[in-house]
Order: sequence, then C-alpha cells, then structure tokens
Amino acid sequence: MLILPIEPTDDLADPIFKDAEGCRLWLGQLQLTHLQIAHSQLLYQITELNRYPMSGLERLKTLELLRETVGFVQEDYARKLIDKPLPLNDDEITIFMSIVQLWQAMLKGYQRCLQFYIRGEKELASQGALLCQRCLCYCGLEIFEYLSTRYEFSPSLWRQMHELYAYAEQNDLQRTEVEELDHKTSCTATYVKTLLSCHAHPAELSRWQLQQMNRWLATWSASISLAKSYRLNRGEAEPLAVDLSGETGLLRADEVLHKDSMRYMDMAPMSKLLRVKTILMQQGQTPQQVGLGEQYDSHACHELLILLHQSWCENRHKRLGQRKKISRAVKLVCMMDGIHAHLSQKGRKPSRLDKLAIAQIATMGHVPDSGLPVPESDHPLENWVIENENIMGACIVRTDEGGLRFKTRQLVALKSSRSPFMLGSVAWMTVTREGRLQMGIKYIPGQPVPVRISAAGVNLAKAEALAFLMPALPSVRTPASLILPRGWFQPGLAIEMRQPNDEFTMLQLGFSVERGLDFERVSFTPA
Repeated sequence: MLILPIEPTDDLADPIFKDAEGCRLWLGQLQLTHLQIAHSQLLYQITELNRYPMSGLERLKTLELLRETVGFVQEDYARKLIDKPLPLNDDEITIFMSIVQLWQAMLKGYQRCLQFYIRGEKELASQGALLCQRCLCYCGLEIFEYLSTRYEFSPSLWRQMHELYAYAEQNDLQRTEVEELDHKTSCTATYVKTLLSCHAHPAELSRWQLQQMNRWLATWSASISLAKSYRLNRGEAEPLAVDLSGETGLLRADEVLHKDSMRYMDMAPMSKLLRVKTILMQQGQTPQQVGLGEQYDSHACHELLILLHQSWCENRHKRLGQRKKISRAVKLVCMMDGIHAHLSQKGRKPSRLDKLAIAQIATMGHVPDSGLPVPESDHPLENWVIENENIMGACIVRTDEGGLRFKTRQLVALKSSRSPFMLGSVAWMTVTREGRLQMGIKYIPGQPVPVRISAAGVNLAKAEALAFLMPALPSVRTPASLILPRGWFQPGLAIEMRQPNDEFTMLQLGFSVERGLDFERVSFTPA
C-alpha cells in the first residue's frame, strides 16, 4: 500500500478560499504585476488550503483551478535565477527555496486527494490515473527545479517518484491518458520525462537547453514504455533501467542486477527519433519543420539533439573514457589576471578600477579588458580536491568554506604539489547537499606560457592584453595556439607578443578554436 507523507488537517487552518468557486474569485483579483508578492500569496494560501479539512473532490477541483496560475508565476519567478554563478547568494537561495516550496505545496495537495482516493471516496473513484499523474508531475517539477539551478536533491524525491509509479502500475493506471494544460499525457509519460531529464547529464546543460529538452520530452515521452524485461537487438541503443525500490534514477541495463522491482526502458524508438531529426536538420530543415517548436536557434537545437542522443543512447561518459578515482589536493585560481599573475609571478599594484573589476568578475563572471597584470596576492589560491580524473579533465570539489562564484565555460587553472599549473574551463557545476561546490574541468592541453599582446601597426583600437601561449603538441597533432581575453580576437589581426624573457614576436591571428565565457582560444601564424 502506498504511504503518503502528509500531515493531518487542522480546524484552525484559514485559507482565503475554501472551495473551488472561492478560488476562482480569488484568482480573478490576484495581481500578478508584483511577482514576489503574488508568489508569496500563492504559497501561503495553498499551504493553508493543504491544512484545511475539505472533501477530496472539492480539493481536487480547487487545485486544478490553481495549476495554470502557479505554473505561470513559477516560470516567471525562476527567471531571476537564469545564468547566476554558483553558489547562489542569500537572496538567490531564498528565491530558489520559495520556488521549491510552492511545487511541494502543490504536490502535498494532490497527495491529500490521492489519500482520499485510496481510502475509497466514491466521488474520486474515476480520478485515480489523474491523481497519480499530478503527483508524479509535481514531484518531477521539484526535481527539475533542482536540476535547473544545479543543486543536488535528496534521494527521498526519487523514492517518492518510484513509489507513486509503482502504485499506478499495481492498479493498472499507468497508461490511462489524462489531460494536461496543453496536451494529453499519462503516468508513464510523466515518469519517463523526469527519468530522462535526470539522465541527460543536466549539470552540463544550460537552463535554456534544459527547458527545450523539457518541452520536447512532453511529446517524446509518450512513445517510451517501461517493461519488466528487455531484449537487446544488435545495432540498437542499449536499454536503460530503473529500480522502483531504489533511490536513484536511470542506469544502463547491463550495469544492474535483475530483480522484480526493475523496469526497463527501450531506447531504440528514442534513438531513431533523435537521429532522424538530426539528419533532417543537417540537410537544412528548420527546427519548426522537424517538429522542435517555433523560433528556436537551428545550431543550438542541432547541438542539443546530438548531446541528448549521446547521453541517452550512446553511454556518453563511457565513450569519452573512464575516469580514475583519486583524492589529490589542488590549488585553483581563476580569471585571466589571476592566472597570469601566478604563472608569471610578477605584476603591478592595481588601481581602484582594477579592484572594482575584480569584484564584478567574482560576482558576475565578466572579465575586464584592462590588459595589465595584478599581484598574486590579489588572487589568492583556493583549496580544492580532485575526485576523479582522466587525460581530458577532472571532477573537483572545493574544500574551503567560502570562495568565488563560478560560471560554466569560465577559465581556471589548477596546480598540485607535484605538477605546474594546467589551464582548463568549467564544463559543469553543481552544489552538493553538503553545500560544497563541485565542478567538472575540461583540460586545455599543454603547459601555458604567460605572455602580453598588443595590436601591431596602426591598429591601436585594442589595448595591450594578457594572454597565454599554448605550445604545439606533436604527439597529439595539436598546433600552437593563443588564449586571449574574450572579445579581443579579430581574424587576420597582426599582433606583437612579448614573452616572459621580454622577447618580442610578430604574429597574425587565424581562426577561433574554442570560445569560453571569458576567453577565446585561437590559432596563429608567424607574421
């Protein structure tokens, strides 16, 4: 029997609306112009409603009326967290937790209705599939909020999802279609949508990519089924597995031991769908023409399709190479000025403007184009630990209690006691449940040489800038390159490069190899 984690009602509860009609009137006068106040009112009133004793059917009608407004306000309020560096500051954490609490409040409301259904309330006898789907939906939305903000969530959310789906399956409710706001869905489709969202390596996806994936899965998940067994056909994508008695999401089917609580997801239909859409876009069709929605960027959609296929159908991390688990202390420094200062071990006293720019970088991720080095002391090294590593990158966790905030694709440098500084960029980030910042670092191969560059000849529009010379690596057929501040690169630009020994070299910039948040890696030729 399904055990729902809900508290008893309270006769002292006093929501402003006490039935569906009262809710309709209240929503009609709710002012949405001040988002924070509207969000706060919704959270308070729904929390009170959850405590208020009323019939299951009337509660269901009331919650159904609230859904559209709650979804609209939540989506708008979540925009305040878009592109924020991690960890979030106190104000951002408050917004994040308020959003999570409102999803939780909607979940508790539907759980109370489901409790009435389980107890046999006759008026809810035909609503079993709808109630299970709504509970799965709001549990999934809570999980998705954690994914979007890149904060780890409690395994208890997985337990809730699995137990709800198991109950729907036991009562043969999992395939029954129910109405969503703009489409039809089912318990299986809703459950599959959350499972696949979490299996797409969400820490590596931007909030835009997560939202697009979420919209696509609303349609795609209807074609995916869950079964108690699987058959692997040669040449097809390997199935994924989920344990209904466990506390995790999807795993590779060949990585788990079979038992009665295992359910298997055939990924062959999804693989075919993604490959067909990718091929059509390569042939020049637009996202609208291949059914990916309107007004989407073609290149971004094409890139996301490839990433999703790699994550769901190709075992992407295995394909990229296994990482060796280690525990090695490293020092980290970020920002062009700071990295340059530690590599060159010299600098000048910064001006007040430099200090302000450094503070802005720490908060917003922007790098000023001052072009001048600052002392090492202005960029203290942070203490981190490498948890696992291979030749392409590493997973690191900060051990300091505080520190700078980071964004994906930001330039960093790592140094252990046994090796010199190595450059890399932030590939993904998450904040663990213990509050530690965890990052995936993609290494930039080669030993960086700190240099200074300036535009040559009559082109004086660009000020002198700091840069890094990355030497050629013949063993991996990698030519020499330069890492410049973002926005400095100009194809064909003639520049003068000064190395640490004050040797000057004339170069001509070629093409962009890699573009990060605050840097650009470019090719060059001797001028």
